[in-house]
Amino acid sequence: MYTFNSRIRYSETDSQGKLTMLALINYFQDCSTFHSEDVGLGIQYLRDRHLVWVLSSWQIVVERYPLLGEEVTVGTQPYDMKSFIGCRNFWMTDAEGNYIAKANSLWSLLDTQKARPSAVTEEMVRGYGMGEKLDMEYAPRKIAIPQGGGAGEPITVKSHHIDTNHHVNNGQFVNMAMDLLPEGFVIRQLRAEYKKQAFLNDILIPYVAADDGKVTVALTDRANAPYVTVEFSANEAV
Repeated sequence: MYTFNSRIRYSETDSQGKLTMLALINYFQDCSTFHSEDVGLGIQYLRDRHLVWVLSSWQIVVERYPLLGEEVTVGTQPYDMKSFIGCRNFWMTDAEGNYIAKANSLWSLLDTQKARPSAVTEEMVRGYGMGEKLDMEYAPRKIAIPQGGGAGEPITVKSHHIDTNHHVNNGQFVNMAMDLLPEGFVIRQLRAEYKKQAFLNDILIPYVAADDGKVTVALTDRANAPYVTVEFSANEAV
């Protein structure tokens, strides 16, 4: 288990003074990055070995969105690593230890020179240390794209969408999809299935379908092959 403490900043909040979903995702990404750096398995370790972890899926469940100034603890724990796949939980708790959000994620380890999956090493398994799976209701990784939706305006990948792996950051994909939600839509659960990487100046075509309190957004290429599919479930209570 790895944790760090923080406080909700003004730059992380929305017009109601609550933490945004993008900021929550960034907290989780930062937590796993800090964990990797602190156990000697960080960005430079991967670069030296021509490796990169690529996110395959997110499931994030929000109990509530914390307010500006709240003290929070962010945590992460890998619970399984085999073949080229790594499974990692995340959570955010408040000052009393109550869960604010829980998440599950699947990652693929890729060889950047050979452009193919690379097996997780014993050094990685020992370095991270496997823990118990977080108690939450786990959803399937695969996301069906409903029929009857419509296309949105094309999105061009800009430099601010790109991370240290030189492709669109997973949080930026989600942020693009969130821009297509109806006004006032409050996200209770987010599921994202990542299909392929997008790079600077790529054109993404949004497809949006709404059904029974859920909105599904697929960001595709011009041949309708998805880069990512994101399913948002609503709950006004959060």
